[in-house]
Amino acid sequence: MAYLFTSESVSEGHPDKVADQISDALIDNFLAFDKDSKVACETLVTTGQVVLAGEVKSHTYLDVQKIARDTINKIGYTKGEYMFDGNSCGVFSAIHEQSDDINRGVDRATKEQQGAGDQGMMFGYATSETENYMPLALDLSHRILIELAALRRENKEITYLRPDSKSQVTIEYSDDNIPQRIDAIVLSTQHDDFADDDTMLAKIRKDIVGILIPRVKTKLPQNLQDLFNDHITYHINPTGKFVIGGPHGDTGLTGRKIIVDTYGGKGAHGGGAFSGKDPSKVDRSAAYATRHIAKNLVAAGVADEILVQVSYAIGVVEPMGIFINTYGTCPFNMTDGEIAKIVSKIFDMRPFAIEERLKLRSPIYSETAAYGHMGRKNETVTKTFTQPTGESITLEVELFTWEKLDYVDKVKAAFGL
Repeated sequence: MAYLFTSESVSEGHPDKVADQISDALIDNFLAFDKDSKVACETLVTTGQVVLAGEVKSHTYLDVQKIARDTINKIGYTKGEYMFDGNSCGVFSAIHEQSDDINRGVDRATKEQQGAGDQGMMFGYATSETENYMPLALDLSHRILIELAALRRENKEITYLRPDSKSQVTIEYSDDNIPQRIDAIVLSTQHDDFADDDTMLAKIRKDIVGILIPRVKTKLPQNLQDLFNDHITYHINPTGKFVIGGPHGDTGLTGRKIIVDTYGGKGAHGGGAFSGKDPSKVDRSAAYATRHIAKNLVAAGVADEILVQVSYAIGVVEPMGIFINTYGTCPFNMTDGEIAKIVSKIFDMRPFAIEERLKLRSPIYSETAAYGHMGRKNETVTKTFTQPTGESITLEVELFTWEKLDYVDKVKAAFGL
């Protein structure tokens, strides 16, 4: 019997994502001037206020207030009528030095013996149902909001959009897990005030269905375009008016959108958030590493769908173990346990090895903090950072290294494919 599966996404202007982006902007600035910085910073945003808290060990000094304000302005909160804007909001910092009790378990005589920054389990997932090896419902949810943000910034075809928005896509699958059609799309977008509520709702629905969705569709491969149909159920701003939004409408916190950040409910999640953490925190680095493993395994033909779990003890260099689930999609006669043993020989999962392999001691994290950490484009960009003293540094960094298919040949060789 066919079944439905749903995933959601939230925009860069969602209050929780505003908090994530501020936290990751701080990470990038610390790493730009001191690549060995240890940082765990949390952000709270609410009406007219930003609160920064956390622990840092670094040789650099930053103007954290300016970084927070610049991030907020870049997102699009630039007007007083939003009741939260980068130029006028208050920014309170309660960031202090990292505990020596934590740091002693991470720093060692040699970097190769670096211990895990925390205990816990991390998951990576990949599926062959999309070109970027991501679950389709989540991929479409992200694409809808990315295109909506582009329309907001263009301010031509749709001129009333504000930064806060959410999307949700429901896909109908066949018994053999093949996407058949899009069953429903939910979109709530913040907007300027209208004189008449009924006119407002009709206008927004017409623009979303007639302008946004076609733009999203044309950027998809043909097989995914075919999933769009005349029978999609649309819920556009289903509560009605959405003028009050962003941090004024709902308090935002770092790390509250971990399913949006990963796989939209597919696979599994270990519970640890990513944003605001330097790569010594395996919540972040090992989650990227397991995604890298899962994606390369699927691309190599080991299975059509793969979940990878790794677990750690704080201060211990070697992981507790690696678990693999192929959901019965492995085309050759090998158990998941046998696959896991081979995987553990291909991929070095010690914390420092992960940092080195994926180039995680670079300022690459601001770009991860909205529209998902996984399934993104691997590319090299140039970024400039400035200290309060006026000193600037320009760096060339490689983004989303965990999305590279650079281990496919090694995997094929190890499995005889």
